Amino acid sequence: VQLQASGGGLVQAGGSLRLSCAASGRTFGNYARAWFRQAPGKEREFVATINYSGGITSYADSVKGRFTISRDNAKNTMYLQMNRLKPEDTAVYYCAASVTRPRATSSQEDYNYWGQGTQVTVSS
Repeated sequence: VQLQASGGGLVQAGGSLRLSCAASGRTFGNYARAWFRQAPGKEREFVATINYSGGITSYADSVKGRFTISRDNAKNTMYLQMNRLKPEDTAVYYCAASVTRPRATSSQEDYNYWGQGTQVTVSS
């Protein structure tokens, strides 16, 4: 089982990026998925989560209104559209998938599979 995150890069403040997380080896269509991030010198933190169907989402206050999480279960892929990026959004972004929780959850302990991370750097 593998989660492959992609789409990171260097962008100026105010710009946009779209992250993707493609799963292989098994399907996660019945379970929650999420994005987390870790900035240098800081602990990994919750960014956004989506329930099994994609109908319910939740966001960290710091990204609410700027980021949008979505999923395409037919493609076994999850996305994170990031708009109006700020320098404080600079971090390695990790995607995660649960095999126990259908509902959206912000708890890292609820996720069983993790991607390798993709670097997002926002310049001022």
